[in-house]
Amino acid sequence: MRRAALALVLAAAAALPAAAHTRSVSYSSWQLDASGATVQVRVSLLELSRLAFDPVLDVSSGGPAAQYLVDHLGLRAGEARCAATEPPAAEPAPKGWAHFRWRIACAASGPRSLESSVLLDVAPSHLHFARVAGEGVSVRERVLTEADPQWALETVSAGRSAAPGTTLLGYVGLGILHITTGWDHLAFLLALLLLARRLREVAVLVTAFTAAHSVTLALAVLGLVRPNGAAIESLIGYSIALVAAENAWLLAGGGIAVPAAVAGATALLALGAAFGVGSVGPIVLAGLALFAGCHFALLSRVARPARLRAAVAFVFGLVHGFGFAGVLAEMELPTARLAPALFGFNVGVELGQLAAVALAWPALVAISRASPQRWAPRVVEVGSAAVCGLGLFWFATRAFG
Repeated sequence: MRRAALALVLAAAAALPAAAHTRSVSYSSWQLDASGATVQVRVSLLELSRLAFDPVLDVSSGGPAAQYLVDHLGLRAGEARCAATEPPAAEPAPKGWAHFRWRIACAASGPRSLESSVLLDVAPSHLHFARVAGEGVSVRERVLTEADPQWALETVSAGRSAAPGTTLLGYVGLGILHITTGWDHLAFLLALLLLARRLREVAVLVTAFTAAHSVTLALAVLGLVRPNGAAIESLIGYSIALVAAENAWLLAGGGIAVPAAVAGATALLALGAAFGVGSVGPIVLAGLALFAGCHFALLSRVARPARLRAAVAFVFGLVHGFGFAGVLAEMELPTARLAPALFGFNVGVELGQLAAVALAWPALVAISRASPQRWAPRVVEVGSAAVCGLGLFWFATRAFG
């Protein structure tokens, strides 16, 4: 119990610097014409909080947040930077987002290029998704990063032809980056692996998780389903905490305490949600309370719980798939660009996921074989407690933070 409590405290302390942030991303849309461009930028209020901007006072038309975006996101014609011709105007935006529009004019001539340093001073891994259309440029999109902050839109030798957007391999790389920097998804994978004892069991768990998140990733990116992003991120944290608690419960030999605590606490959260508390709806939380109670009851009645754990991996894989889709869905890609983006991104996620499993699984097997009675149970115990602490922290900050 002391080890488990210490692991929970350390996990929460490790999560504090990240607060409730998920992937650091922003989006812009550029309508080019002969004299310049009309720019629209979308960024979450949570991202702007990294810069200490007030989410109410500083996001008005011409305010500090808008001016920051004008200064750190630009269009060049030749060597000259195009200037804004009017203060940036705040546009209507979904809850939790800021949306700005402004007009820029290019006094000089020459090949045009986009450049972004948005949020790189506080989040070097920030991704900015730029989409261009208009004046001699077909619709294209590209991811701008600290390593690749500029995008040449026109080449002199080819007249006024558009430079290619993000390629298939580029989306593969984006998928790998998304999973390898997605600590919540990696924590869920680790929670699944901690009690797996055979390679076949690992294969079944990973396949169930992969199949599920591939389905919802496609549904969300194609625009067929648009879930609440804040609720999805909260439920990802819940899934991590539940699987980790399940590990500890199985290791301890069962009992009523853990199932009662999980189902009861979730039911209380559902009651609070009925009065508008949190970002997850009461029906979802009530369903999770029922699901958790039934799942623990079934686990207590089977000799080999691997199949039930695979079912949980599939169910929560559906939720994680919506989390993966957030980056691509917000880009609003044209139809012709959807297939390579979706395929490449999904392949990248799978490659990153397999790499994580390939690193973690042999280490767990080695510990299990070297000290099956002493160190292996302790690793599962402390590891599950730490992952559970992270999951609870992410759930609480995302749902109520």
